[in-house]
Amino acid sequence: MKTIKIIIISLLVGLNLTSCDFLEKDPTYTTPENFFKNEADATSWLTGTYAILGQSSFYGNEFLYLVGGDDLGHYGGANRGPNKSGLICNNANTSDPAVAALWYTLYSGINRANIFLENIDAVPDMNDDTRKQYKAEARFLRAFYYFTLVECWGDVPFKTNSTEDAYNLAIPRTDKQTIYDFIIREMYGSAEDLKSAQDLNYLPGRVSKSAAWGMLARVYMFRAGEPKRDKEVGLANSTTSAEITEYFKKASYYAQLVRNEGHSLTAKYWDFFIDICSDKYNTALNKDGAKANESIWEVEFAGNRSTDVRAEGRIGNIIGIQGKDLSSKASITGKGDPGYAYAFIWNTPKLLELYEANDDIDRCNWNIAPFTYTQSAGEGTPVDGREFVKGKRDEVEQQYWDKSFSYGKTEPGSTYGDRESKNDANKNRNRAAAKYRREYEADKKSKNDTSINFPLLRYSDILLMIAEAENEVNHGPNDLAYECINAVRERAGIKKLAANLDEESFRKAIKDERAMELCFEYTRRFDLIRWGDYYKLMQEQVDKAQADESWKFGINVYTYFNIPKSYNYFPIPANEIESKGDIKTNNPGKEKNLHHRLVIETCFTCVVPGRGMDSLF
Repeated sequence: MKTIKIIIISLLVGLNLTSCDFLEKDPTYTTPENFFKNEADATSWLTGTYAILGQSSFYGNEFLYLVGGDDLGHYGGANRGPNKSGLICNNANTSDPAVAALWYTLYSGINRANIFLENIDAVPDMNDDTRKQYKAEARFLRAFYYFTLVECWGDVPFKTNSTEDAYNLAIPRTDKQTIYDFIIREMYGSAEDLKSAQDLNYLPGRVSKSAAWGMLARVYMFRAGEPKRDKEVGLANSTTSAEITEYFKKASYYAQLVRNEGHSLTAKYWDFFIDICSDKYNTALNKDGAKANESIWEVEFAGNRSTDVRAEGRIGNIIGIQGKDLSSKASITGKGDPGYAYAFIWNTPKLLELYEANDDIDRCNWNIAPFTYTQSAGEGTPVDGREFVKGKRDEVEQQYWDKSFSYGKTEPGSTYGDRESKNDANKNRNRAAAKYRREYEADKKSKNDTSINFPLLRYSDILLMIAEAENEVNHGPNDLAYECINAVRERAGIKKLAANLDEESFRKAIKDERAMELCFEYTRRFDLIRWGDYYKLMQEQVDKAQADESWKFGINVYTYFNIPKSYNYFPIPANEIESKGDIKTNNPGKEKNLHHRLVIETCFTCVVPGRGMDSLF
C-alpha cells in the first residue's frame, strides 16, 4: 500500500478506540457525508480500511503479545521477572484493555469496509475495472477481519451494514459456521476481481489473487480444526468427518492455485527476512537466480520507500537482536547503531531441540539469537562487537556472515569485535528470538518504532498447507505432500523426509516443520488450537520450565504456560456484555471475570505514547 496515498480516516465508527500513537500521525478527519466525491476519495477510504492492519492494537503492537505466547516462545529476558497478569502472560481476562482494543479495532475495520461498499458505486467518473478491484479489496479485508475475530472468539456479532459505532453493537453473536460461510464466499468472490501478484509487480502490501487464495486456504485449515477446539472447552460441534475432509480438500486446492502465480522460495532462509527488514519487496532470488517473490502479503509500516503518513510497527524491537539504545546519539549510525531491540520474546528449549534433532543450524542461528551487540568503550558509545554464544561464531561465519554487520574476529575474553562468550550453548537453552533484525533498517533507527513490515503470508506457508492438507485427505502423504514439505526442508539445508511415512508420522513432521519454518510469525498459537494440541503442549512446558536447569529463567516462566483449556478462546470484552446489547454470556471459562468493569476511555492510555509495551513492565 505504499503506492497509495494515506489519509487516516475517522469514520465515526470508533476510530477514537484506536491507538494513541496512530492518532498522533496528523490524520485527516472526514465522514461519509462529505466524502466519496471522486476516485481519490475512494482510494483514501480504502487505504483507511487497510490501515486497520497496522493499528497498535493489531499487528502494530499488542496483537503480537496476545497471540505470541506458545510452546516455542515466551516473554523473557535478562533482569525481567515473571509477570502475574496481562496480555503476554497468558492470563488476559474480560477486563484486559488489549483484548478489548483488538475487538473494537477489528469491528472498526469491518465498519470501514461496510461504509466503503455502500458508497463506492456512487463515485462518479471511476473506471469500472478500478471500481471492481477496490470493491474486491474491501470485501476481502472485511472477510479477513471477521476471520481474525472467529479465530480468537468463535461466535461473534455479525453485520454487513454500516453503523455509527464499532462498539456496543447491541446485536447478538452469530454462529461461527455462518460467519465461516460468509468469509469463504467473500474471499472466493473477491479473488475474481483482484489483480494478480504479477500485475502488482509482486508488491505484497496490497491484496492480490495469491493473497486471497492463500488466506482462503488458511481459513479452511482452521475451520477443519474447529471440532477439536470445541471439544477442548466442552462446546457442541456438529461438523462431520466428511465435512472436515472437504475443508482440507479445499485448503489444498486454493493453496495449489498460488503455486501457479510466480512465487517461489528464496535461495536462503534469511534472504526473505533481510528483504523485509530492509524495507524491500521481493528482491531476493531463488536457487535458480530468478526473483523468488516469496512474500505474498505484508502489513505495511513506515519506511524509506514512502513519504506518506504512516504508522510505525514494533516487530523489530519485540523480536530482534539485543543491543544498547543509541537512538538519541545522532552521530552514531551504521554498524555503530545496529538498532535497539527490547527482545521481549525468547525461545523455549523445545524450539532449540527441534532444530538440533533435524540438524537445522541455518534456521536455528537466524531465529534464535546467536549473539548480542556489545560496546567496549561503555555506555553511550558505538557498538563495536558481537558476543556469540560459545560455538556459534564459526557457524554463522559459514551462513550469513557476509550479509550482516561484522566487527572483526577476536579471541574470547576480548571486550570488542566478534568473539565468543564462555556460555555453552548446550547449558543455556534460553535466548532471545531474533527473526526481525534491525541492522538492515535504514538509519537513523528509532528506539521504539520500526519500519519493518509484518509478514502475513509467504510462500513456504503455502507449501506446508498443501503438504498437511494432502496428508489429511489421503490418510497419508502422497507425492505432492512430499514435494511441498521437502522443498521447504531443502531450502533450510536439511535432509528430505524419509519415504513411506504413515499418516501420523507425516502429520508430526508437518507440525515440526511449521514450528521450525514459521516460528515467531504468529501462526503457531492458531496452529496448536486447530490441531487440538494447545493445552497439552503448553502444559508440557510447565514441568520443563520448573525442572530444566538449562532453561535459565526456570520457575519465572512456568506460569506463562500453565493455562486452562478455556484459553482456546479469547474472553469477550466485559463492556460488550455489560452494554444493553444481546450478548448475555461469555466464552467458556471467562464468566468469572465479568465483575471487572471495562472503562473504554482508559483502554488506550495504558501504553505511554512513544514507549509502547515497555511502559507496562
